[in-house]
Amino acid sequence: MAKIQQSLSRLRNLCRSGIRAHVLAMLLIAVVVLGFENSAIFSRKGLPHDPGQSFSATVSFPRPGDSEYSGEEDFSVPLIISEPDKDSGANGTGAPEKVKILNNSSPGTEKLEISNGTSSPPAGSPAVRRKKRRSQPLAERNSNGTSFPGPEKLEIADGTSSPPVGSPVNEGAAVRKTERESRPPPRSEETDSRDCARERDPRRPRGNVEPVRTIREMSEILMRNRRSSCSLIPRWSSPADQQILQARREILNAPIVEDDPELYPLVYRNFSTFKRSYELMEKMLKVYVYKEGKRPIFHEPRLAGIYAAEGWFMKHMEGKNRFLVDDPSKAHLFYMPFSSTNLRIKLYIPNSHSKGNMINYLRDYVATIAAKYPFWNRTGGADHFSVGCHDWASKLTALSMGDTIRAVCNADIAGVFELGKDVSITLTPVRNPRNPLQNVGGKPGRKRDTLAFFAGQTSHGYVRPLLLQQWGNGDPDIKVFGSLPKGGRTYAEHMKSSRYCLCPRGYEVNSPRLAETFFYECVPVIISDNFVPPFFDVLNWEAFSVVVAVKDIPRLKEILESIPRKKYLALQTGVKKVQRHFLWHSKPERYDLFHTTLHSIWFNRVLQFRDQEPTEVS
Repeated sequence: MAKIQQSLSRLRNLCRSGIRAHVLAMLLIAVVVLGFENSAIFSRKGLPHDPGQSFSATVSFPRPGDSEYSGEEDFSVPLIISEPDKDSGANGTGAPEKVKILNNSSPGTEKLEISNGTSSPPAGSPAVRRKKRRSQPLAERNSNGTSFPGPEKLEIADGTSSPPVGSPVNEGAAVRKTERESRPPPRSEETDSRDCARERDPRRPRGNVEPVRTIREMSEILMRNRRSSCSLIPRWSSPADQQILQARREILNAPIVEDDPELYPLVYRNFSTFKRSYELMEKMLKVYVYKEGKRPIFHEPRLAGIYAAEGWFMKHMEGKNRFLVDDPSKAHLFYMPFSSTNLRIKLYIPNSHSKGNMINYLRDYVATIAAKYPFWNRTGGADHFSVGCHDWASKLTALSMGDTIRAVCNADIAGVFELGKDVSITLTPVRNPRNPLQNVGGKPGRKRDTLAFFAGQTSHGYVRPLLLQQWGNGDPDIKVFGSLPKGGRTYAEHMKSSRYCLCPRGYEVNSPRLAETFFYECVPVIISDNFVPPFFDVLNWEAFSVVVAVKDIPRLKEILESIPRKKYLALQTGVKKVQRHFLWHSKPERYDLFHTTLHSIWFNRVLQFRDQEPTEVS
């Protein structure tokens, strides 16, 4: 009771006339401030002192593709992300260390990713300096190293960026995404640019996801890929780089050539370019062949069978030739001489349905040469190449050999084959290694009495059963057999006397019959969706072949009979003129299959070499 009386006494003192005005003023101010704090118009979210909005007035957080962002200031902190390896540890040893450059924005600033999941940027690079300052959790750094309070923007290794939760960028992100997806992007250089990370990811969805590409559409992709290379800029320059740049200038400015005593210009995409490039290859190309690698997977060529092409190339490349160089510092290209066929025979575990041990074996090899020599790490493998013809070679090398140039027989544009960088070669069945030219040749076009012919395993894949079902019923003009009737023409005799020879795909997109059409001078009919024909980078396949989509198999006879006789004779002339590019010789000859394969590897490397100027090549 006494305390209550004491409080009332103090209240009476505050209400005296001299103090009353001050008390009322203080109460009024408190009411006004509280009202403003709770007002929807002056919410805390919009006040300039809100820590979540500290950069909103001065710094934007660009999304990939924002045209307003100049790129002059970069406050980002890179977040290095290791890619999961679904095949690692398949042999119980784990994946070997392999260096992969993740960022090719400028020379000397690349991040290096090791295949065991760790990442290491080059010493002294900005990524290292930013990593050391990453202990400041909510700070943006400018180029001078000063710090600003506020949310970090995390830059992912594939070039995308992800702002932290709660930053101003997150507001409206869902709306912007919906708007972008609801309208088609305008056609421009930006929308035509390549997504190199997606193209080179062997684990992305394939097959039916990709549309069926025509030959002309493949040509457009080839031109785009030449304009926008995914190859890495060398981490340091070398004299060989300057020679490649000089070669490219001469190739792109090659004088017009309309005739040649040795070659037939109509079978080439750009004859002048091909001729100048081939001459420069003969004049200046130097190749270093790695001595590392144990037999029989390395350095042991197989010269017979349908996969013999990889063996014949290895035999000639490791033999005596003008291109070999003992000093790797002078080399333009580096050859990794392994046999994909021997790899499969020696390491594949029957019925395991796993390629992991083969992939890891090749990764170990890459780790060995990367540790022993500086050349792999200089370009991320972009100036290294391999030649493999087994059906698995394309996938095995894609998962183990980084960004190397891969000459493969299984060139599937819906798979891991990259137009403009990789090289499509052909399966070349060799029955007699002592005489690879045995039984080559055929009848003149006017003396061939069968419209079209095929014989072979009809159970391989899904295309051959369709072909047999549609045309294996005894049509007098289109002869399709599972096995040849006894007592009739031999396989070679059928090929030599048919105007068109059918080349349907088997389990994979390729077929050894394609090379046989050139042996026997028969116009090839390719029935294999998304198959990139051999040496597509230099040859004009429309001048000596016919391509039929799988869906058009029922119309096959109609399509072939609609080709005028004059056009057919021109196609068959093209086959005979281009034949030299598909033949092996006991000793290499100019323009043969060995030199044509090596030229396409050289040609693609020259045109994919990164510099500052865009490239236009036809």
